[in-house]
Amino acid sequence: MKLVNIHTLFSLLLFILIGLNSTQAQVWSLEQCIDTAQVHNKNLQMSRNNISIGDQKEKEAKAYLLPKVTANADYKYFTNLPYQLMPLSTFNPTAPEGQFKEAQFGVPHNINANLQLSMPLYNPQVYGTIQTTKIASELTELQYKKTEEQIFFEISNLYYNAQIVYNQLAFIESNLLNAERLLKNFQLLKEQFLAKGTDIGIVKLQVGQLTSQKVSIGSKYEQVLNALKFAIGVSIKQNLQIEPNIQYQNANEYSPLSILDIHIIKTQNRLLSSELSTLNNSRFLPSLNLIGMYGTTGFGYDKQPTDFIKFFPIGFAGIQLSYPLFNGTVSQRKINQKKIEIQNNEIRFGLLTEQNNMQVQNAKMQKGVAKKTIETATEQIQLAQTIYEQTIIQQKQGTASLTDVLLAENALREAQQNYLSAVIDYLKADLNLKKLTGNISTTK
Repeated sequence: MKLVNIHTLFSLLLFILIGLNSTQAQVWSLEQCIDTAQVHNKNLQMSRNNISIGDQKEKEAKAYLLPKVTANADYKYFTNLPYQLMPLSTFNPTAPEGQFKEAQFGVPHNINANLQLSMPLYNPQVYGTIQTTKIASELTELQYKKTEEQIFFEISNLYYNAQIVYNQLAFIESNLLNAERLLKNFQLLKEQFLAKGTDIGIVKLQVGQLTSQKVSIGSKYEQVLNALKFAIGVSIKQNLQIEPNIQYQNANEYSPLSILDIHIIKTQNRLLSSELSTLNNSRFLPSLNLIGMYGTTGFGYDKQPTDFIKFFPIGFAGIQLSYPLFNGTVSQRKINQKKIEIQNNEIRFGLLTEQNNMQVQNAKMQKGVAKKTIETATEQIQLAQTIYEQTIIQQKQGTASLTDVLLAENALREAQQNYLSAVIDYLKADLNLKKLTGNISTTK
């Protein structure tokens, strides 16, 4: 990268400012800020938790293929034993057909205890859910990378803003020193009756305005640093200072990579297609389960003289086949919804691709214009500084008026502001181009 030095004088001022702050704050590079954010940023921590949740959901889906064992027990005391109608011929062979006699069966005490086993041998919905959760886990990981990319972008943007404000503050410091020196010169000239009181008032006004700007820009700098600390995930009380020198590349082309938004849309399409396949399979394919039960049944009688309680074993094993015949067109409605969602997903894919290509071209043009503007503004600052210094000398020699000095100073300020504006445009265009080409992680 090419290191852009604003001016020798301003570099000296930056060095002085760094020296004053070095005992109070640690200088953090952009790479350090991003590395720290990967550990401490709360949004990234939640995104990592979402990945863990996705892994657990995938394991949950696979767990439906494991056998399920259930323990059951119940006790019933019949205050009234159930009735059953028996043909009257059971009790009297000569009784006519069609006549019945009520009879009570069983004993008052009934106890049941058993273990039930069920295991899916084939279930299209379970297998479809497993495939869907795998794709959903991939989508969660992509969303984590998307969040990470957004955090990188936000931190880089804040870091560049802090550098711009820092350099803006350095320009104001330089201009304030010039104005204070000018004020001293005019005060000496007034003592020699070579300057008017109005001239001193005008210079004092300039000093006051620059002092107010210094306080305002200093407060803005602290606010940007606080926002940067928040994005990183460290305490607001953390001592932090950024590198003041703004770095940029004269010629850097980023290889176009597949951006995360495209990956996410493709994965969403796979997820929707998997859900559609699961709906179709569960609608037309049967499910087959292995079932079994083993337990005991107890019967008890509590009346004298023949009170008793006896237990008898019970058990079975079998296979259960289930085939959906008709569920009120619910599945068909869900299938139609998924097909429409897939169509919308494909439309979003085309829209995002076209939009990204357009934005890449615009960012390249903005970056090229800003690069040329920086080069011009740098030369203008040097020229304006030279003119200002020459005007000061001429003013001391009596060949230049205060108006000439103020005009030269305003030209210097305008050149400084043009430079900072061009740097802002360049950094924003470069950062945006990194994001649009999928190279935002190379910010590190």
